[in-house]
Amino acid sequence: QVQLVESGGGLVQSGGSLRLTCVASGDIAKYIMSWYRQAPGKQRELVAYSTSGLNTYYQDPAKGRFTLFRDNAKNTVDLQMDSLKPDDTAVYQCNARYLHVENSWGQGTQVTVSS
Repeated sequence: QVQLVESGGGLVQSGGSLRLTCVASGDIAKYIMSWYRQAPGKQRELVAYSTSGLNTYYQDPAKGRFTLFRDNAKNTVDLQMDSLKPDDTAVYQCNARYLHVENSWGQGTQVTVSS
């Protein structure tokens, strides 16, 4: 299964933007590629995902503010985050899943939004 490495996190003021990048070690074409996040004291939650058919779906907190970009040629999945809020503060992780056979996670990247 693929190995995933995230980057692009950091500290940003409320209303600002960040772009996260997830780079996979191999071909991602067959995978559902997702971004998750986990805030302190909370359970990990799905942010957005892209299917192998290149359809993209967003959970409610991300709708209208976040955009997922998938590039199968480069084996990358980016998450463009705009109009960030303090509630978006979390560790963001990339996930690659193929049926029930493969399920890979990156190490995560910290996003902190100050008010």
